[in-house]
Amino acid sequence: MHLLITALALALLSGCAQNPVTGQSDFVMMSEEQEIAIGRQYNEQVISKQYQVYGSKPLQDYVNRVGQKLARNSHRPQLQYHFAVLDTPEINAFALPGGYVYLTRGILAYLNSEAQLAAVVGHEIGHVTARHGVRQQSAAQAANIGLTIASIFVPEVNSMGGQNLTNLIGGALLSGYGREHELEADRLGAQYLARADYDPQAIISVLRVLKNQELKDAELAKEEGREPRRYSGLFSTHPDNDTRLKQVVGEADRLASAAPFEGRAEFLAATDGLVFNDNSDQGVVRNNRFYHGELGITVAFPQGWQVHNLPDVLAAVSPRGEAMVQMKMDQKPRGTPADYARRLVGSGAQVRSLDLGGLPAATFELPNTMGGVIYQGKYAYILQAQAKARGGLNKYRNEIFDTVHSFHSITAEERKLVKPLSIRVITARRGDTYAGLARGSPLGKSAESYLRLINAQYPDGEPQAGQAVKIVE
Repeated sequence: MHLLITALALALLSGCAQNPVTGQSDFVMMSEEQEIAIGRQYNEQVISKQYQVYGSKPLQDYVNRVGQKLARNSHRPQLQYHFAVLDTPEINAFALPGGYVYLTRGILAYLNSEAQLAAVVGHEIGHVTARHGVRQQSAAQAANIGLTIASIFVPEVNSMGGQNLTNLIGGALLSGYGREHELEADRLGAQYLARADYDPQAIISVLRVLKNQELKDAELAKEEGREPRRYSGLFSTHPDNDTRLKQVVGEADRLASAAPFEGRAEFLAATDGLVFNDNSDQGVVRNNRFYHGELGITVAFPQGWQVHNLPDVLAAVSPRGEAMVQMKMDQKPRGTPADYARRLVGSGAQVRSLDLGGLPAATFELPNTMGGVIYQGKYAYILQAQAKARGGLNKYRNEIFDTVHSFHSITAEERKLVKPLSIRVITARRGDTYAGLARGSPLGKSAESYLRLINAQYPDGEPQAGQAVKIVE
């Protein structure tokens, strides 16, 4: 056991390096050159396999200018930083080791000033300068090294009890990589904001906006029977009630300029025309009808249902979340649509062949599932409904089969609708309300809430005459 402790200590001590932020020794197991190389490697995966870079060069240049300004005022100005806006509606921002920082266009939709943009970017730069990613990976490596060394000196470590002991050691090393690092990133981000002549309190304001978005989405998720979407950097409490968050941000106030730059007009100009929700290459949803130009298809889901256009599935959820219809695609279907349906749900299903405007199709029905299979071109499209409770589809039966029958090849007139929603900046007139601006909105029944959210006036704010207001069209 003495040998084990000595070996572990030597392994840990060999990985100590000076933290660029605190100047104190940190446990890390890679050099700065290795850190940069890892960031470069994973960056290639992020922008080629996981996401696409958003196609607006002016917006990319704008975000890069703000990011480079903050980076020059950070604890590691010598790093070569890379900033990118990713083409996804996800509400997120993250950083890789070595200076790679990403924001999604989804998060940009909910920001309202350059200072808020700087707050998000500054927070992510804080993760880079404090080497949070490197320290987390080093802790994971240490846990593995500990297991290897322990198994050499104490063979019993390979037993179940030994594995549990090592997991506890690894868990202890990793346990600090949560809120403490988020708070540290906020503290550092606030410093960088102040040094770059932005108000450090922008961190509080942007987290307030994102927390409101999260709370509203939680309401919708409950109605729709799905998991809510959360921005990973948020705490469980609202920022207005988080004493420690206020403290770490407030520490930077002494560095703040007497006249900090807000940049609301600059930010709104840069994001005017920003794609909102789905982009056209993913298909678009208009008034609960889905259009996909490249595939040449369209289908209408029941009114009042929430439609979710996800990367691997298209789904519509009933108002109370009791039932859901999913559409998937099979690129290599076999047999007739009726054959396909029987293989899908079993021979006991009631299957009927039909013709949908020249497209071969079949419907299927069982007590706990129903829907249809449609062949269009070389692909099969499967619309399948399921309910939480047995018999839960009965009251939606007509709506589900109406959805199947609505499927058809897209027309030339419908193809004009295959364009993404986008944010437009208008000037509010006297008497304008979000309820009025929401009438006829393509965002549907939640339009009023979303307009308040993207304008940072949720839950009950109203536009003032002359105010620049974001709408979605």
